[in-house]
Amino acid sequence: MKKTRTESDSIGQMEVDADAYYGVQTLRAVTNFPITGEKMSPVFIRNLALIKKACAITNLEAGVLTKEKKEAIVKACDEVISGKFLDQFLVDPIQGGAGTSANMNMNEVIANRANELCGGEKGKYDHVHPNDDVNKAQSTNDVIPTAGKMTVLSLLDPLEKEIDRLVASLQKKAKEFSHVLKMGRTQLQDAVPMTMGESFSSYASSMERGKERIAKASLELTKINLGGTAIGTGINTTAYYREHIAENLSSLYGKKLTIADNLFDATENLDSFVEVSGSLKAFAVSLDKFANDLRLLSSGPRTGLHELNLPSRQNGSSIMPGKVNPVIPEVVNQVCFLVLGHDTTITMAASEGQMELNAFEPVLFEQFFESITSLTHAIQTLVDNCVEGITVNKEHCFHLEQKSVGIVTALVPYIGYVKSAEIAKKALKESRTVKEVLLEEGLMKEGEIDKILNPEALAEEDEQTK
Repeated sequence: MKKTRTESDSIGQMEVDADAYYGVQTLRAVTNFPITGEKMSPVFIRNLALIKKACAITNLEAGVLTKEKKEAIVKACDEVISGKFLDQFLVDPIQGGAGTSANMNMNEVIANRANELCGGEKGKYDHVHPNDDVNKAQSTNDVIPTAGKMTVLSLLDPLEKEIDRLVASLQKKAKEFSHVLKMGRTQLQDAVPMTMGESFSSYASSMERGKERIAKASLELTKINLGGTAIGTGINTTAYYREHIAENLSSLYGKKLTIADNLFDATENLDSFVEVSGSLKAFAVSLDKFANDLRLLSSGPRTGLHELNLPSRQNGSSIMPGKVNPVIPEVVNQVCFLVLGHDTTITMAASEGQMELNAFEPVLFEQFFESITSLTHAIQTLVDNCVEGITVNKEHCFHLEQKSVGIVTALVPYIGYVKSAEIAKKALKESRTVKEVLLEEGLMKEGEIDKILNPEALAEEDEQTK
């Protein structure tokens, strides 16, 4: 039978595993919030520990925390930051109380470890107390939003690197396919000739623009409300702490963070998260469209467009031999759906706060973290397992382009819109090429037609224009 220790809080007493670094408030949260069955993000936990470390350092400098307590707290924080004690963070990421349970889970783990380092016992809190010392000059209401912002910024770094890889890969394909002529399509109908390279340059441009939009929006997250404590008044803090906490936290975190101009506003409003989520949503919309295009352009192989070949990654059916599906674009589509859905949750969570605090940060953060992480991994597999290996069916593209009546648009300057339309209709009705109809009606000579409609000539002219 496991040994336990008795811990008390304002609600009453509970038996806690004697070896646990968490305490009674964490255990209550485990009982109260069996929601997702998931654990809090390790990146979020690390950032929470960074905040506790910065607060201990600043409180020592402010003269309100002893050196012994500060050193014990800092050592305990460093262990958590290094990845130790992850199994002690039991609170479900979606929880009531605006994140108080997550904050107290961290406070208890650090306090119990700090007590050990001071020669004390877990659960006694006689050397370092979770509320009085680890949480000194803090509230859940300024700690949790700050940790959330830091975590989003941390997770965006690898996402932006993956977007850079995607853009570079698409630009490489744009150059590789620059002389492959194909028919452009609008509303899924033949439009006018273009190159496959131009298609890929468009994809690259949209991805790059999306990254720039995300980077611009995320700047708002560098403004934090740490020092505002419960509602923005700064109650239970010192002037020194309020003036130096952002600087001390920035030096530990590695990114410059600043205190928001209005701490009341920064404590009760989460619109900055909505803005960044919106930029992710916009990126996901463009990425979803790109993935759809890949599935359409590679469709077939005999009964679809089949202009592109996607790398074969796995069997496409348990019953249809030889079938290969576009599984990588498909998984990217699904991640885009997830991001769009999470954006709705984030928007609702931000809009439903009341008065001086938004109580719904836990679900907002959980959904936000998943959106960024899933998007990062989706782009990684898209680049490595799809885009890098795409090839083009040049002859098939040429064949489709020659059969299309969309090329008559290039004839308008020579024979006029009305006559070009007549040629198009006749070619369609008689299942003939535009060139054959032009020659039959004696409207142009073969050399003139080839000069206008020759794929290689158009591609070279396009390259010169660029």
